[in-house]
Amino acid sequence: MTIDRQPIATPQAPAAIGPYSQAMQSGGQLWISGQLGLDPVSGNLVEGGIEAQTRQALANLQAICEAAGTSLHQALRCTIYLTDLRDFALVNGLYAEAFSQPYPARACIQVAALPKGGVVEIDAVVALKHHAH
Repeated sequence: MTIDRQPIATPQAPAAIGPYSQAMQSGGQLWISGQLGLDPVSGNLVEGGIEAQTRQALANLQAICEAAGTSLHQALRCTIYLTDLRDFALVNGLYAEAFSQPYPARACIQVAALPKGGVVEIDAVVALKHHAH
């Protein structure tokens, strides 16, 4: 039995820098890899610390959603990884601006380190929009 899965890639989000896809689409869902606050063009972290990196990570998630024909507003679940939970209130406020009610399920955890020295990473599972055939 073959599982229906299709990779999603867009130049509007940072290119995968390892053995993974930006996202995989399967069974009406989009599974997006963790997004750092990387500029899609340079591949480097954006300047401006936690606020700028959070905004860019969310923008990267949205760009991948759009490449798959959906939106972050269709998110089912997200995970936020922070190198410092003291940033939680700030990140939570920016996160709330990017989503609408009903909000997706979520987990937020502190980690020892993130790739490229990032301070925040966010991943998501997003529902694909259904189109009439």
